[in-house]
Amino acid sequence: MLINLKKMLDIANQNRFAVPSFNISDYSMMNGIFEVSEEKRSPLIIAIHPDELSHIGPEAVSAIREKAHRATIPVCIHLDHGSSFEQIMTAIRYGFTSVMIDGSCLPFRENIEICQKTVEAAHAVGVSVEGELGTIGSTDSEAECGSDAIIYTNPDDAVKFVEATKVDALAVAIGTSHGIYPKGMTPELKLDLLKEIKAKSSIPLVLHGGSNNDDREISEAVALGINKINISSDIKIAYYDRMREVLKNPSLREPNTIQPPCVEAMKKVAGQKIELFRAEGKASLY
Repeated sequence: MLINLKKMLDIANQNRFAVPSFNISDYSMMNGIFEVSEEKRSPLIIAIHPDELSHIGPEAVSAIREKAHRATIPVCIHLDHGSSFEQIMTAIRYGFTSVMIDGSCLPFRENIEICQKTVEAAHAVGVSVEGELGTIGSTDSEAECGSDAIIYTNPDDAVKFVEATKVDALAVAIGTSHGIYPKGMTPELKLDLLKEIKAKSSIPLVLHGGSNNDDREISEAVALGINKINISSDIKIAYYDRMREVLKNPSLREPNTIQPPCVEAMKKVAGQKIELFRAEGKASLY
């Protein structure tokens, strides 16, 4: 069942759970994420960053849409970190049911303006919009875009931003970073700040940089009102670490031999995230 982000997250918001948003970058990973989500009866957001879209090609979106239509769970196809209105319009033409316009590094007024423009175009064709206020950190060169310094979301600004833009979901900055934290660096989420933001705005909230964080803090963030959590690095590390082990056997060359154990390793991690986010069994709510 293919739906947009608004329908996906409104139900999550009402029922106090978070939908996992898994970034995929090849077809076997996509199949594995669908499989584990079906097994766990969890709603699913397939997230594709513009760089990932360039890698897999726009034709892959048609295949994902077809798989989503056949799925017995709700599925949303989401553009992750669109950085321009042109990228947004391209994603809508390709068949994404949700887009994120990332104006978080722009001045407040400019961020509002690009979000307003995006919302006007996307809502006209039933596509949902996620905005971002505050900045997410970045820990390594392999991670998605981020800022050298985290700028935390101001709760009062969040209220003004949501009212002005009419976005369907808001990504907030409470201390996470994209990528894997270097040795010796321990992130600490500002959960009191999250609680204050949620008290002032009832909009579904999004947590970017969900990989490599303390499970207890993530669980508490869900309890306090996070409804979508982005996971990229954790599932990709599981997939490719297993692939490196498999490829130690020099006689292997066929993808149907090499990839299945990698997919299983990824599915194990993804399944743990689904349970942690309290999304297991929630497909029945849609």
